[in-house]
Amino acid sequence: MKVLVLNGPNLNRLGKREPAIYGSQTLADLEGLCATTGKELGLEVDFRQTNHEGELLEWLHEAADNGYPVVLNAAAWTHTSVAVGDACAQLTAPLIEVHLSNVHKREAFRHHSYVSAHAVGVIAGLGAQGYVAALGFIAHR
Repeated sequence: MKVLVLNGPNLNRLGKREPAIYGSQTLADLEGLCATTGKELGLEVDFRQTNHEGELLEWLHEAADNGYPVVLNAAAWTHTSVAVGDACAQLTAPLIEVHLSNVHKREAFRHHSYVSAHAVGVIAGLGAQGYVAALGFIAHR
């Protein structure tokens, strides 16, 4: 089964950007963890990151058209983008929303998500292990 693991803006800065909040792992480390986990679970993981909202929308449309499950860390767009929420509404396979930090312990604007209403589940605050949990859920569903 192919799974898209999609990441939004600034996640390319992992390991450099606020490590006290986001940890010291880099995006490459996270990609490697997802690839290894996917292989162990019998999943084909297609891991992507973008700083361009339109590109993320195209990837979500691709997932909708092909029935791919999605693990999505839309980062700041989670809290600001109706367009990302609308694209998530079109998905037919499971969507798991993931955040490295616990967004509910942070600024008030991060408490709202345009993604959550369309997700099977939300994982926040577990760091990179949140991605592992999301892939495990998809594999065993």
